Amino acid sequence: MKSVSERFLRYVSFDTQSDESSKTCPSTAKQKLLGQVLVEEMLELGIADAAMDEHGYVYGTIPGDPNLPTIGLIAHMDTAPGCSGADIKARIVEYNGGDICLNAEKDIWLREADYASLKKNKGKHLIVTDGTTLLGADDKAGVAEIMAAAEYLITSGVPHATVKIGFTPDEEIGRGADLFDVARFGADFAYTADGGTIGEIEYENFNAAGARVEFNGLSIHPGAAKDKMVNSQYIAMEFNSLLPAAQRPEYTDGYEGFIMLRDMEGQIERSVLNYIIRDHDMAKFLEKKAIMTAAAEFLNRKYGEGSVVLTIRDSYFNMREKIEPVMHIVDRAMEAMKKVGMEPKAAPIRGGTDGARLSFEGLPCPNLCTGGQNYHGRFEYIPVEDMELCTRMLIEIVTME
Repeated sequence: MKSVSERFLRYVSFDTQSDESSKTCPSTAKQKLLGQVLVEEMLELGIADAAMDEHGYVYGTIPGDPNLPTIGLIAHMDTAPGCSGADIKARIVEYNGGDICLNAEKDIWLREADYASLKKNKGKHLIVTDGTTLLGADDKAGVAEIMAAAEYLITSGVPHATVKIGFTPDEEIGRGADLFDVARFGADFAYTADGGTIGEIEYENFNAAGARVEFNGLSIHPGAAKDKMVNSQYIAMEFNSLLPAAQRPEYTDGYEGFIMLRDMEGQIERSVLNYIIRDHDMAKFLEKKAIMTAAAEFLNRKYGEGSVVLTIRDSYFNMREKIEPVMHIVDRAMEAMKKVGMEPKAAPIRGGTDGARLSFEGLPCPNLCTGGQNYHGRFEYIPVEDMELCTRMLIEIVTME
């Protein structure tokens, strides 16, 4: 049997960054390279219906006891576009405390003072990067844990439920569930293995939207600009100043939502600001969208209609309302966690998963821990022992009566 860490180290060697600017699915063809490898591995394990569709979604079934519910296990193959996922140099270090030198040549350190989670992982073997790329534990740890659990179920002969496996592209850019075939998948309920710290289970997530704000001005030679020039960049800055500063992500935590300026571009005649809007509470989520709408309307009255064009697009919603009627699936996961020695803790996701969208499409889908830390950045790491524990958790979930 391949260990979960062996699988993980193989999967992170594939560059699978998604690309928000792309209009295709998957957004990057390279995601299919990992998808094909996963199909090949599943076929080798005896998962006869393993296949990848034209959009890069991977599906497979491990038949089990027809008297038990059919349970889905889902993870995503892509990595976040904000930090390089190419040429990842992962290694395993035995951690006994203190700082870890990730890259002596570039003097890059994973410091205990900066990342408190390190103190909780003394005595474990940590998979780290060389400090120049992300690691990809989000979510190749989930992929590896599902595959390791699948191999155990098939080779051990232990009785289990029918298990549906799904690997998605483009989760990191909010499109992972766009073309997921819920009917083909055929599970009664599912779990995404896409969380972090050991013991965490999540069935509350942000309501989420993206906002694109376009600003239109008028350019003229600055020597003759008096009472004529309209600089769209100034209107853009004024728009941003009308938004509540206390509702930026750097000032929020827990159930507090935020409005975040993600990127911007500007010239005198045209500028664009792109935001994300997040809140667990639907009323507060709608209020944030209303604040942005009011700011745009105010500036259009001030500078003329069409000076500001605001487009808001909803991304996903809080899955809690879809999970609460079937809380037995959360209880099942918590019981599995206890059996392997975890202390389960329900926590709100300050983000989203494929499971949020899928829950609204009729597939209730809470999110489970994978053990990773510091996602989406160069200081990402994951303990081998935690990956092994998460694999055992998945096995328990599907072998419980």
